[in-house]
Amino acid sequence: MDKKLIWFFLITGVLFISSCYYDKEELLYGNPKAPCTDTTTNISYSNYVVPVFRQYCYNCHTGSFPSGNILMGTYTTDQAIAQNGKLYGCISYSAGYSPMPKGMARLTNCQVANIKKWIDAGAPNN
Repeated sequence: MDKKLIWFFLITGVLFISSCYYDKEELLYGNPKAPCTDTTTNISYSNYVVPVFRQYCYNCHTGSFPSGNILMGTYTTDQAIAQNGKLYGCISYSAGYSPMPKGMARLTNCQVANIKKWIDAGAPNN
């Protein structure tokens, strides 16, 4: 085989393989430092908070033996940890609190800010 043809396939192969590499970490894993672009003033428990909790919290904090003895999964239990400060302390990585969710990506700043809005509004059941 001609050396030029070998070089052509070699260079084409390298370009093809390197073009598939995707290193945009913030797009792959989210960007916890991204500014919150959600301008929602009233955060709905059922439409916003519960889906976030389902994705990040309920797998470990429901059932007969919830992790860390922190039971979640109903409005009453979710409201209790919101109002006693544990929820915000954990998701904002505040000193003295266990950072949550364990073993998963940190919530985005926007998610934390919106949950804080819900807490600051009195954690209403809406």
